This record gives sequence, structure tokens and C-alpha cells, in this order.
Amino acid sequence: MRDEEPAAQRQQRPEDEPGTGVVTAFGRQLKLLRVRAGLERAEFGKRVGYSADTVASIEQGRRIPQARFIEKADEVLGAGGVLTALKEEVGRAQYPAYFRDAARLEARATALNLYAVYAVPGLLQTEDYARAVFQMQRPLLPDEVIEQRLEARLARQEVFSRRPAPLMSFVIEEAVLRRPLGGRKVMRETLEQILLTAQLRHVEVQVMPTDRQDNAALGGPFTLIDTDKGQRIAYAEVQDDSRLYTEAARVRELEARYGILRSQGLTPSESFAFIEKLMGES
Repeated sequence: MRDEEPAAQRQQRPEDEPGTGVVTAFGRQLKLLRVRAGLERAEFGKRVGYSADTVASIEQGRRIPQARFIEKADEVLGAGGVLTALKEEVGRAQYPAYFRDAARLEARATALNLYAVYAVPGLLQTEDYARAVFQMQRPLLPDEVIEQRLEARLARQEVFSRRPAPLMSFVIEEAVLRRPLGGRKVMRETLEQILLTAQLRHVEVQVMPTDRQDNAALGGPFTLIDTDKGQRIAYAEVQDDSRLYTEAARVRELEARYGILRSQGLTPSESFAFIEKLMGES
């Protein structure tokens, strides 16, 4: 991929949107297999655990099917893997266009280093926190899109239980942990989830206190991704626009910033105690 090409521009392809391309192709294939199996939508829906209306929406390319639907449909229809072969491509359409490349790289990463400035990183969000974030987005997202993106975001957290486990580091601005998105109860539950995740052996969480006089990354949030191909890529996102950086010099700049950030912030053990204290205040 060309360095610094906007991921949003690169990934806003018609084949990834509901109603076109791979989503429509999947729907047509599903209908063909269902009809061949002699199943009405209602009966098929009952067998896979979805309503006939939902099945119709998927067949018509108006709704992006979730992974569990695809797996169950393949099994019920005896498709022999024809539907599950499309699972990864269909799954990409669940994410907003600007994040699709990063999501693919993240799922296969051997190491992830994230700096969070505005909100708790998606990998650390609870379901209620994530829902609140999506509901706050302007222009407003349709309810169906919110549910699709919510499920996709929570599915990303499977990376924590993947084996071999990727090494993961988070540096989070103190203001993020004090901003009660979704309400204080939701924020308290989110802080608790951060603490639980921080106890995993392959995860380190650090807090950047607001009262620090030095901050090496005032340019905004970013992520460093070590791919399964041995390449390090940087990802930066702001206002629904994003960039993936592959050029070595640019990646080294962000590596240096992240390293300095870690030295400027609280240590992992200090950060754990800090977050515990915040929970006591909430």
C-alpha cells in the first residue's frame, strides 16, 4: 500500500457497502442455497435462530450478516464451506470504511501499541461504553448500524484470548479515564474492565497524567502494529479519517514518540493503582 494514503479514501469501495458487491453476492448465494434446500425463509430462520425478516434483509444485501449467522447457515444448508469462505470479506463490511484496513491488520498482529487521547480504546471498551460512543456520533447512526458496529467492536476483543497472544501496550491520557461517557456507572465498569485486562501477562496499561509538563505526542492518537509478516505499520485516525504509514522513516518517528510517552507516563503498576483510585472516586 502507498504510504500515507488515506485509509478512508482507499477503503470506501462499493463492494464493501450494504446493497452492493460482496454483501450482495453473499445474499444471492445464501438465497440460492436456501431455495435449493427447499426451505422457506421462516423455516430457515428458525433453524439458524433469526427472523424471516432478517433473513430477507441479508438475502437482499440490505443487512451485513454476523459471523455466527454465516457459520450456522453454512451448516444448516450443507454448503460445505461455500458461505464461510466469504466470512472474512463480509466481516470487513461491519467496520466503518476508514477502519477496515487497520481492523484486518489488528486481528493478525503480533504486537500492538496504542496511544489514546479522546476515548478508551475500542479493545478495552465495555459493551455499554461502546454503545454510548456510537450513539453519540453525529450525524446519528441508524440503530441497525450501531448494533452491527457494536458487535464488530466487541469481536475485536477476541485478540486478548488469541494464541499465540500478541504483546499489547496501551498509553491512555488521564482525561480519557475521567470522562464519564455513557454515565458514571458505565465509566466505572469500563475502568474495572481496564484493570482486569491489565492483569493479563501480555498486556501493559499506562496512564499519562494530565499534570505532566512533558508530552511527546501532542499530535494526537496513533497505533503501532507489528504484522504477522514481520512489518511494523503505524495507524492514525482523526474525525473519521485515517492513514496507514508504512514508510520506515515515518514509522520510526512514531516509534520514538511512543517510547518517550511510556517513559513520561506512570509505570504499569503506578497506573493500576491510579485507576483503582479513580474507581473509588466514581
